[in-house]
Amino acid sequence: MWKIIRQVAKNGIRTEPMPQDSGGVRAEFGRIQDDVLDILGRALTIRMVDAGSCNGCELEINALGNPYYNIEGLGIKFVASPRHADMLLVTGPVSLNMAVALKRTYDATPEPKLVVAVGDCGCDGGIFGESYASLGPVSSVIPVDVVVPGCPPPPIEILRGILTAVRRCRSTSADPVQSS
Repeated sequence: MWKIIRQVAKNGIRTEPMPQDSGGVRAEFGRIQDDVLDILGRALTIRMVDAGSCNGCELEINALGNPYYNIEGLGIKFVASPRHADMLLVTGPVSLNMAVALKRTYDATPEPKLVVAVGDCGCDGGIFGESYASLGPVSSVIPVDVVVPGCPPPPIEILRGILTAVRRCRSTSADPVQSS
């Protein structure tokens, strides 16, 4: 224990300070919460699927649950079952072994199905591309509504992508003429 105390005294505090709100992020969170509730009238439930990523995007998605971003305070929840989900949040290039599981998850999600591909790998295959073990982007297996590029994208961009998908769903459901 003394060794740890000496190390802390020697190195000091190694955490970075809380980011400054120079871009109006807090105000944007308020707008996102208002939009989610106005558009859906209820909470948004998301099933996150890792289709073969390096876990960089998952770290950023997990950051959405911390006190700074507080995604649950915005009315957005992650669920364990696709049967309870309004949206699929998919990360990584689709590995050959995950293709069937991703398709089954998509099929189990009730209508209207929203799919957001997160990260460069989910958008276009990223550094992995297509190979003997990878089918490439998420859109090669299931239809994608919104892509959030970045390696990994920051949490605020993931939130913007989620809101964009919800807005598009709302505008297409309000449109009297739909293509089948």
